[in-house]
Amino acid sequence: MLGGSDFAGRAVVEAAVGRGWDVTVLNRGRRTPVPGVRSLIGDRTAPDGLAALAAHDGEDGEWDAVVDTWSAAPRPVRDAARLLRDRAGRYVYVSSCSVYAWAPPAGYTEEAPLVEGADPDADGTDYARDKLGGELAATDAFGSDRALLVRSGLILGPYENIGRLPWWLDRIARGGPVLAPGPRDLPLQYVDVRDLSEWILGAVERELSGPYNLMSPQGHATMGSLLDACVGVTGADAELRWTDPRAVLAAGIEPWTQLPVWVPPGSEAHDALHGADVSRAVATGLRCRPVAETVADTWGWLRELGGSAPQRPDRPPVGLDPEVEAKVLGAGARSDLSGPDPDRDPGHDPSPDRDS
Repeated sequence: MLGGSDFAGRAVVEAAVGRGWDVTVLNRGRRTPVPGVRSLIGDRTAPDGLAALAAHDGEDGEWDAVVDTWSAAPRPVRDAARLLRDRAGRYVYVSSCSVYAWAPPAGYTEEAPLVEGADPDADGTDYARDKLGGELAATDAFGSDRALLVRSGLILGPYENIGRLPWWLDRIARGGPVLAPGPRDLPLQYVDVRDLSEWILGAVERELSGPYNLMSPQGHATMGSLLDACVGVTGADAELRWTDPRAVLAAGIEPWTQLPVWVPPGSEAHDALHGADVSRAVATGLRCRPVAETVADTWGWLRELGGSAPQRPDRPPVGLDPEVEAKVLGAGARSDLSGPDPDRDPGHDPSPDRDS
């Protein structure tokens, strides 16, 4: 496991240890490793940052699979994949559905067109091209038959370090009127990080390769079921005030970032973020737990922390300013929530990062 101390990486490590696998992790050693793993220290962005891997020869330096969640410049993926191509059976790269050319239509499969200009040797471009560059680097080194490309979408669950579900839980826990962006039955598509991890390990056992859209089936949850679960698990005296998407957008509120998870119905962003065809992953073992379980376990983890959730330094904070929320609620912006104005494109951000 390259990484293995944060969010998706840590969940994969815990799941592998839980299966009784022998797990080696390589990271900078800044956090306490999962018990039961062999820990190697290395910073893959530094010169000789993979030296600890290179030093392991023979039986101790060979692995059935490598899992890599890297999401910055592709070059470190390239370097690791080249180093390990003769010493590991399979390279699992946790990519993103951001690699598809914007905007993929609802129901897009793994065959949808990809962004242009990705380079496995790049030192960093933008998120979508960097992720696709990582895919190319893994495939160049391991071949299409030994590289597994996990195109994740929205990832939720314990250890989340982006802040989307933690923000909703903290906001609802404060109680009072809560701006709930409608419509209530807006379908969502995401994956619990633990379900992602179990699918990855199963895919290694099945020796799968190639790209897979990896998130829940369309409509696995809705904005209503997600926020209702937040109210229920926190036990807060919170009132969800469902607000028409047009009123939310008219207030200058940015979907996805200021109101995490939510993007307006009928928009390109909703098709891209909550509309992928995941039949390939489901056919190969993807199972998704109920939204209430994801929310409850995330809340339990937050309470164990006794404070704020960790925040990735390379991602901006998410969430809505209380003054903006109060202003919109004070305007009484409610409606039948039937959907956006058909004469207006309700999507603001043409291409948000479509992963964890």
